[in-house]
Amino acid sequence: MNTLIAGFDKEVKKTLFNALQRRHHYIVITEPTDQGLNLLEEKNFSLILISDYSEEAIQFCKLIRAKEHGRKYTIFAVITQSDVEHLHRLIDADIDQYIIESLHSEQRLDVRLAFAEKMARNKEGQFLIEMKLRESEARARSILRTTVDAIIAIDDRGSVRTFNKAAEDLFQYSSSEVIGQNIKVLMPQPYRREHDGYIHNYHQTGDRKIIGIGREVTGKRKDGSTFPMYLAVSEVNVNGQRLYTGIIRDVSEQRRLEQEVLRVSEHERFRIGQDLHDGLGQMLTGITLITKNIASSLKDEDHPLAKDVVEITDLLKEADEYARGLSRNLIPVELDSSGLVAALQRLATNAERLFNIECKLKDTLNIHFDDPTSLTHLFRIVQEATSNAVKHGNASKVQIDMKHDETKLIVKIEDNGTGFSQDWDKHKGLGVRIMKFRSRLIGANFEIEKSSLGGAAILVTLLAVGSSYKILSS
Repeated sequence: MNTLIAGFDKEVKKTLFNALQRRHHYIVITEPTDQGLNLLEEKNFSLILISDYSEEAIQFCKLIRAKEHGRKYTIFAVITQSDVEHLHRLIDADIDQYIIESLHSEQRLDVRLAFAEKMARNKEGQFLIEMKLRESEARARSILRTTVDAIIAIDDRGSVRTFNKAAEDLFQYSSSEVIGQNIKVLMPQPYRREHDGYIHNYHQTGDRKIIGIGREVTGKRKDGSTFPMYLAVSEVNVNGQRLYTGIIRDVSEQRRLEQEVLRVSEHERFRIGQDLHDGLGQMLTGITLITKNIASSLKDEDHPLAKDVVEITDLLKEADEYARGLSRNLIPVELDSSGLVAALQRLATNAERLFNIECKLKDTLNIHFDDPTSLTHLFRIVQEATSNAVKHGNASKVQIDMKHDETKLIVKIEDNGTGFSQDWDKHKGLGVRIMKFRSRLIGANFEIEKSSLGGAAILVTLLAVGSSYKILSS
């Protein structure tokens, strides 16, 4: 062990030197001056022994403690029994321990030095641990402060423990406003009032809704506005306490670009559908009427081509019906007061006829969107869910239901098929991915649950806050 002996009492310093030599210390003897302080920087000392309680020695100890790493040194001072009244001065200098016994007893001095060595080793080890902890904490704070993603940590009661700079920018709250508050302050209704139930349910059953799974959800800013965000939550146990850390990324711009791309696509689809209906359909209708008249005239004249013209007329009728069918598929939802209801009724009728199943509309609502293509997306989700229930779930019954209140609109498609596994969110099927994608484009949350009919229940939830829909009639 590296040991520094400082002071002016030569006899004490010599006694300490001899005792430390027997204990195989590396020893440096100095006076309590600036030169002695400089030695601390040159050598890695663990133990410092002070030979007296002179003013210089007291000041020397205070200067050591004032250094950046002054707490890592273990300082012992030698004081005789007759000089105990000066102990308060050593206490003021922040001395760790004192050697008061007679220095002339080697055995007693060795005991005291052994104690000093043990204390020095423990203190040095503790200091290194504290240094590493401080470095680790500094790195963690630096990462939290500079990362572009919002990072929020909560405890098992839902109280916010960590709220980094990116989270402040995203949610428009300062950390002091949020830390200690329940995390649901960052959620819109109905998720705000349901959140505590989610945590309680997880603690009771272990059933994870979002922990360990990245998912898109809706966040709420301080000004009340909502936005789509991608949330990944992890769980960690710290000293027997559960902490949940969420990494959040705002995906508003990504969703806006996706909506723009699909809006252009849907507008082009709509244009083609209208051209088929209003252009090609009307032309075929006109040609059919002309050929019908020609066929009638040829038949009156008993012309040999009359039969061929009648056949041409029938083919034109089929082509007209086919073109109009294509038009209805391209524009499934008419832009009037009963557009969605009418489209769903046709969907149910066609599903029963084509798939030989029971397809029931339990409740229907006519919904208006600021962007008409959103209505088409909603219809396509119901259409895909119905098709998936039959093709992949072997369902014989499908039920379409709509409910709304002041906070949300829920469109639910249930079936009595085989259902989905619990890790449906990792499902690679194209149908599920398309439904999730369309849900995102209309600002809805997409979930799959167990159906009351025994199969799967697909839920598309639109929040009233921040959404661009309204209910026209029911």
